[in-house]
Amino acid sequence: MIETLSLNTKAILMLTAPLIAGKSNAKVKPLTPGEYERLARRLQKTQAEPSDLLKPDADTLKERCGAGVGKERLAALLGRGFLLSQAVVRWQARAIWVVSRADDSYPPILKERLKWDAPVLLYGCGDIGIAAAQGALAIVGSRNVNESLKEYARDAAALSAKAGRTVVSGAARGIDQAAMNGALEAGGKAIGVLAGDLERTIMNREHRNMLLEKRLLLISPYDPKAQFNVGHAMQRNKTVYALANAALVVNATANKGGTWAGAIEQLQKYRTVPVYVRSTGERSEGIEALQREGAKPWPNPETSESFKKILDAEADEKYGAPAQRTLSIEDREESATAKNDRQAAAKTLEP
Repeated sequence: MIETLSLNTKAILMLTAPLIAGKSNAKVKPLTPGEYERLARRLQKTQAEPSDLLKPDADTLKERCGAGVGKERLAALLGRGFLLSQAVVRWQARAIWVVSRADDSYPPILKERLKWDAPVLLYGCGDIGIAAAQGALAIVGSRNVNESLKEYARDAAALSAKAGRTVVSGAARGIDQAAMNGALEAGGKAIGVLAGDLERTIMNREHRNMLLEKRLLLISPYDPKAQFNVGHAMQRNKTVYALANAALVVNATANKGGTWAGAIEQLQKYRTVPVYVRSTGERSEGIEALQREGAKPWPNPETSESFKKILDAEADEKYGAPAQRTLSIEDREESATAKNDRQAAAKTLEP
């Protein structure tokens, strides 16, 4: 996938990515997500796309769309072609690919559900097609937990695998890793959305085997060499939820930590998938607090058929099947010509 890096993705990488090929000594600061969003919206309004900024006669476009950024800064960022080529060579050697929100291969469910909040770039290793599977279950929870809660997560993930559904998690130690291991050990598939350390994580021997078998997909919105930090973890939560049809929170600390923040963000802001909470075992103030915020008790299905009915009912009645819903045109960094071509083609199919 990385061998055919699109012009739009190249432009977006140069504009927004740190391009860490070794120790970072950036002379010009990449655009923040907010800065890039404003630039992308302006480009869209002028019927342009990111790759147009790479053209020799793009000075006027840079001035028109680069308000708040500056033509000089844009030019410096877009002049990082050699640094980009170094980074690409490093990623290729490690089987890491990268897609941008402007690529057809980018998971459409993220653009559909998160719109402009969808990560501008996704780095990954493994079969990106796993992200297109319908009916995935997100299983999340805290890092420091006892063995009984890990076993609960493994059992839920194993049942999901037996039902033919993918498990999505944050790939952190504790509940996240237990859930991913439970799905893989049961012969299923898993997606880990990392908050950092993608390059190091994919070198794990167990992960490599699952990646080669196309049963594990590891992705991150952050440079493959970027280290984990709390801010990244908070930001990646929405991606975990958006890739699933439902979420199960195994445990959380009330009003504290990434698991709590991600669940509350989903319940109060995005509301794209139903949030379930563990309904058996030891008492948890965090779980009870999430129920007061609107989370549902997990019905504890015992068979793969009853499991599928729960996820399918939620998708059909409230959220719709992800593969059958159409993207809003505002969610894509694309040219007006491409948009008009699709609209014209759609009209020819109308009765």
